[in-house]
Amino acid sequence: MTFPTFQKKYVGQTGRPNRVKFREHYRDYKYANNKSKFAQRVLEEGYSFGPRNGIMDTLHIANRGRMLDVQEKFYIYKET
Repeated sequence: MTFPTFQKKYVGQTGRPNRVKFREHYRDYKYANNKSKFAQRVLEEGYSFGPRNGIMDTLHIANRGRMLDVQEKFYIYKET
């Protein structure tokens, strides 16, 4: 995920489709209920919460397991 007004990125795994994950983050942002770390960060930093296609991208699709964990670590390393 990318914060649109400040180019920070979050890399993580999910078993749910992006549209579902986005709705969860947006709901937590809208009602400030602090369940989503992403929404919490957006609120704390005063970033805007744009449309899904401007925030969320799928980097890689894989089955859960060690390989997915390694790929996640690679993308985190790549972005830092």
